[in-house]
Amino acid sequence: MTPTTTADVAAPPEVFNFAQHLLQANEGRAAKAAFIDDAGSVSYGALADRVKRLAAGLRALGLKREERVLLLMHDCADWPVSFLGAMYAGVVPVAVNTLLTADDYAYMLEHSRAQAVLVSGALLPALTAALIKSDHEVGKVIVSRPQAPLHPAEVEFETFLAAQTPMVKPAATGADDPGFWLYSSGSTGRPKGTVHSHANPYWTCELYGKRVLGLTERDVCFSAAKLFFAYGLGNALTFPMSVGASVILMAERPTPDATFRRWTGGIAGTKPTVFYGAPTGFAGMLAAPSLPKKGAVALRLVSSAGEALPAELGERFKAHFGVDIVDGIGSTEMLHIFISNWPDRVRYGTTGWPVPGYEIALRGDDGGPVPDGEPGDLYIHGPSSAMMYWGNRQKTRDTFQGGWTKSGDKYIRNADGSYTYGGRSDDMLKVSGIYVSPFEVEATLVQHPAVLEAAVIGVPDAEGLTKTKAFVVLKQGAQATDAELKAFVKDKLAPYKYPRQIEFVADLPKTATGKIQRFKLRERETAQP
Repeated sequence: MTPTTTADVAAPPEVFNFAQHLLQANEGRAAKAAFIDDAGSVSYGALADRVKRLAAGLRALGLKREERVLLLMHDCADWPVSFLGAMYAGVVPVAVNTLLTADDYAYMLEHSRAQAVLVSGALLPALTAALIKSDHEVGKVIVSRPQAPLHPAEVEFETFLAAQTPMVKPAATGADDPGFWLYSSGSTGRPKGTVHSHANPYWTCELYGKRVLGLTERDVCFSAAKLFFAYGLGNALTFPMSVGASVILMAERPTPDATFRRWTGGIAGTKPTVFYGAPTGFAGMLAAPSLPKKGAVALRLVSSAGEALPAELGERFKAHFGVDIVDGIGSTEMLHIFISNWPDRVRYGTTGWPVPGYEIALRGDDGGPVPDGEPGDLYIHGPSSAMMYWGNRQKTRDTFQGGWTKSGDKYIRNADGSYTYGGRSDDMLKVSGIYVSPFEVEATLVQHPAVLEAAVIGVPDAEGLTKTKAFVVLKQGAQATDAELKAFVKDKLAPYKYPRQIEFVADLPKTATGKIQRFKLRERETAQP
């Protein structure tokens, strides 16, 4: 495996519209299925027509270059039409999480100053409540697959498209012009509007989708992570379209049963060859009674991100399906994955090696480099870094530092150049004066045959010293004792790392992406008398 720099990939031209770039790449595939959802499929030819009609419609509404449009939509074939249509017109789509509250959407409408909204019919009540709460006015609400009669300020998506003449010439955007926003899922405070350029998804497609994952036009891609996430956007839109692959989109929650139905060909008889998931999801799948057999699926490549993959999970998945899980780390700020295992080079227990075109630095508390084997704060230098957090200069300065992006993660560099996750920087614990990674303890606990999930935090003891406490979710019907799990961890890790307290719980607090929210566990402990 030869490291690649961005110099090995041609940079996009100065005048560059990413939506047009993807449409041009697929001009010879007009009849091929681009997106398949529960309602049917959309060919690449039909997709191009619909994208250009949507672009013309937004311009007809009076939206100008770089003005924003809120995209609040479940995964379906209308989502890529909306996202790419806005970019084609030079308008900036602001893709938002479909699992939030009306208060969240009211904030995002005001913060982004969106001039229009593209929304799923099922989400229209939440948007309506947000518009009532907000002082911000939008010009038009375009509703995909409405579930009730629409009001005068609302228009049905298909009606809106049918009324337009396709916009033949794309907006002459620059590679460094704002292309789209994603809101980061911060653990505390308001989410941050992360601004990405038209060039940023180009780089992630070229450096990761093509060069690391090796996607081809023969693939059928399916992502548990939704399109509004940076991970899902690459998985199920930019990467497959960059090579002419087909995509299965799923509006419902990615439960094990819903996922297995797609894996085994339950949607138009099409089986995915590539699946993108997260460790929490893989754990649930492997514990599900409906887990399909190896011969029932067509998977050749499986990807994981969102949180570090415990080695035990990857090994069990490989043993069952004969396919490795390729684990990596990305972020909203870097748009997609920048450290990763490779399909032909997987080292479980690590996040892998730097993606070609990205540099990695680990820095200590003093800002200097740390030696191999010691934890340090993770910094990334690469071409897909976001431009800024909109309207948040201080956070922008804290995160984007002279070409380097601070991730907020702790990592250890190994002797072979791979990197091992140590946890979020604000989650790291100092026990007996030595750093302890909550993830390391959690990854050990889940190796126990009775444990489904675990979360570890630090709690003060009677003397005010930090000790580890584990919250453990057992598998259905399984049993384990406090003493048994403590002994299990002591046997595998240094003695000071074992959890001094263990609390058995029914579930763990998580973000919409499935990441464990340790801060909520800490808040609960602090609130207890």
